[in-house]
Amino acid sequence: MADQSSADNAARLDRIEEKIDRMAEAIIALARAEEKIEALTRSFNDQNLVIANLAQRIDDVEGIVQANTSTVNIINKIFWIIISAAAVAVSGMLFLQVQ
Repeated sequence: MADQSSADNAARLDRIEEKIDRMAEAIIALARAEEKIEALTRSFNDQNLVIANLAQRIDDVEGIVQANTSTVNIINKIFWIIISAAAVAVSGMLFLQVQ
């Protein structure tokens, strides 16, 4: 009987040890998952900062493009005024020479 009780206790202890081992593995897995979540959160926050920086840079570039568009439009108008004036001057000289 004592042999049976000792064997039962040994089997019970083995089961308890197995359960403790499984719990330890589960705790380790949870710790690893938590580390991955923290790393992903840091990466997400870093990406948000990069996106915010890029959005600001895009806004800056849009402002520069708008200013350059105005300048190019003015230069384009001046160019065509000069070309038109030159065409009128040349045609006027030709008209005066013909008479």
